[in-house]
Amino acid sequence: MSVEQNKAIVRHFLNETAKGNLDVIDELVAPDFVDLSLLPGQESDREGFKRSVAEMNAPFSNISYTIDDQIAEGDKVMTWYTASAIHDREPIMGVPPSGKGNSSTGVFLHRIVGGKIVEERSLGDWLSLMLPALEQQMRERERVEQELQVARTIQQAALPKEVPQLEGWQISPYYQPAREVGGDFYEFFELDDGRVGFAVGDATGKGVPAAFVMSATYALLGGVAAGSGSTPGEMLERVNETLLPRIPPNMFVTCFYAILDPKSGNLTYANAGHDLPYLCRNGEAKELRARGMPLGLMPGMRYEEKETTLDAGETALLYSDGLVEAHGPKGEMFGFPRLRALIAEHGEERWLGDFLLEELYSFVGEGWEQEDDITLLTLRRSPSLS
Repeated sequence: MSVEQNKAIVRHFLNETAKGNLDVIDELVAPDFVDLSLLPGQESDREGFKRSVAEMNAPFSNISYTIDDQIAEGDKVMTWYTASAIHDREPIMGVPPSGKGNSSTGVFLHRIVGGKIVEERSLGDWLSLMLPALEQQMRERERVEQELQVARTIQQAALPKEVPQLEGWQISPYYQPAREVGGDFYEFFELDDGRVGFAVGDATGKGVPAAFVMSATYALLGGVAAGSGSTPGEMLERVNETLLPRIPPNMFVTCFYAILDPKSGNLTYANAGHDLPYLCRNGEAKELRARGMPLGLMPGMRYEEKETTLDAGETALLYSDGLVEAHGPKGEMFGFPRLRALIAEHGEERWLGDFLLEELYSFVGEGWEQEDDITLLTLRRSPSLS
């Protein structure tokens, strides 16, 4: 065949493959075809070439080739082209469709024998077709990172800056979100009569939505605590009614709230669906139980109040479920039984929170990706009351 005929075969081939017409491959490509410009995972034969064309075309619409120049000699045809397309159908290499068009340039070298293409080499910048989507993705990522930074700044500013200094007591908080921001919180409320309120809570979900629901919740707790001498149950009732119309219907907040009289050691508490705190007493870990629904679920809720007294050397641990629901390398959970046993054995130690974190990190092993926010708050009465 003449060189002009070979050039025409290539033009026809490019135009039809741009349209996604795979029948032209069977028509114009030899059975023993070899693709010498392979991408990872592609097969070099004709069937593999057909699959690669289909995969390459799938994310784009309005694909076209403009022939900029062609040179033919013997059985070889070299084609300089400009390809254009709109990336509007499927993600490619993790980049979502932008809906915008772009173009790229490249060159094909085809070898033709008996009117059939038997070999193809190509060199082109197909990534430039995805530039609009890449740029859009980068702008979106920058916007999200800026929002996360703002949310983190707000959240960090809202967390307590100082821990109450109570004679004869050691109070140790720990907070680590699973993401840039989280839904856990802890708070202290120094009341007018010398008592101190303690709250630990967890808003459902993670990230920015949970962080803002969390911020709203402890702002409401602070507002109620600053008022008249509400009991823990009354506190949770008032916060529940105020929070309910202010959060999305698919979200809620668990919260344990307690008021400590540092002189007597009396601890009055109520619980809105939060994980049960533990009190280490006489080598046992006792649950501080009180019934109550999470905040923001239903109106008219009532919260049971209980009380206990922390004696010299006793410790209460408040925590969030990010601790007990952490998974080890084999998929097993840290779990409540493990936590309870550790508290029973080591609850009288001065740095219980640090010890539990060491046990957690030993349990999950290296390379652990934190699954949920982790909050610990230990309240320990000194062994000597003098």
